[in-house]
Amino acid sequence: MEDFLKTISAVNDETRVKILRFIDINKRVCVCDIESSFNMIQSRISRHLKILKDAGFLRVQREGRWAYYSIREPLDIFRQNIIKEISYLELDIPKLNKSCNV
Repeated sequence: MEDFLKTISAVNDETRVKILRFIDINKRVCVCDIESSFNMIQSRISRHLKILKDAGFLRVQREGRWAYYSIREPLDIFRQNIIKEISYLELDIPKLNKSCNV
């Protein structure tokens, strides 16, 4: 029950739904790219990403000082279905604005 509620709570926020769709579209993105694309401060983006990660949607891969997020694989059917349903929504998803200096 706790896992279910954590998952539902994670997608009970428009910004997190948009971030989840953004990552699904772009496959693997750096926090700084999300920050730049959504025009939001890093602390707010990080908070949303932590909630989505803790809910089992995302995986994080650290490379040096950068953190890259992608949809976790394998993903259970419940979360797969949520991501599929989100893909049907008419959302205003920003274009990827690469801003990391690698």
